[in-house]
Amino acid sequence: MKVPVEDAEEKNKSTEAQAAPEAKATDELDPEEEAARVEAAKRAGEAAAAEDFKADASKVRAERDELQKQLEEAAADVEAAKKQAADASERLVRLQADWDNYRRRTAQERLDERERAAEKLVVNLLPVLDDMERASEHAAKNDADNESLMQFVDGVNAVHDKMLSVLAKEGVEVIDPVGEPFDPLIHQAVGREENKDAYDETVAQVYQKGYSMGGKVIRNAMVTVTFGGPKRPAPKAEDDSEAEGGAKDPGKAADAE
Repeated sequence: MKVPVEDAEEKNKSTEAQAAPEAKATDELDPEEEAARVEAAKRAGEAAAAEDFKADASKVRAERDELQKQLEEAAADVEAAKKQAADASERLVRLQADWDNYRRRTAQERLDERERAAEKLVVNLLPVLDDMERASEHAAKNDADNESLMQFVDGVNAVHDKMLSVLAKEGVEVIDPVGEPFDPLIHQAVGREENKDAYDETVAQVYQKGYSMGGKVIRNAMVTVTFGGPKRPAPKAEDDSEAEGGAKDPGKAADAE
């Protein structure tokens, strides 16, 4: 079937005529509508910018929070390091004090050991001195007319005195308390003698001399003690009586007579 050419041309002209007003309407927009579109575009841009700003702000806050966390952790590490340093310093001070105490203690222990060893040696030598003294006294009482024996005794006495001088350099002192007040701390009473002319509890005789070393009594003197005499006055009263020319010691008065 053939369409007439004239009809087709008329139809195309009719279509073009309808589209022309629409194109014209699109090209020629209303100013208010154009302003509305511009305002909508601005709002869309502002909203997009706000969203971007929010995203950037969130990112900055996250970075700030992370940095703050790292800073707090670093501060905690610094405090922990300071505490560890303080603890280490305190331990060092304690160790130094313990070391000083240990050195002093060991030094004192070594000194005490030497003193004990020296004291033991001196105590073992004391019986030798006692034997020398007894032998000398026995010879002086029974064989004083034997000149050769007395010369030998003089040699023994010289050795005895030399031993005492050597011991004296080590702090050894002889306790020979004849005529002194009895002191139970350094004297050992082995007998009593009645003597009304001497103060009560005065050392009358010494059976065995005592010895001290470095201020410590290493052997008590064995003595006899008087009784029956007047009581010994207090040291202050005795000093006052001597200053005023008062009564003399009865024992000394008897010795003078």
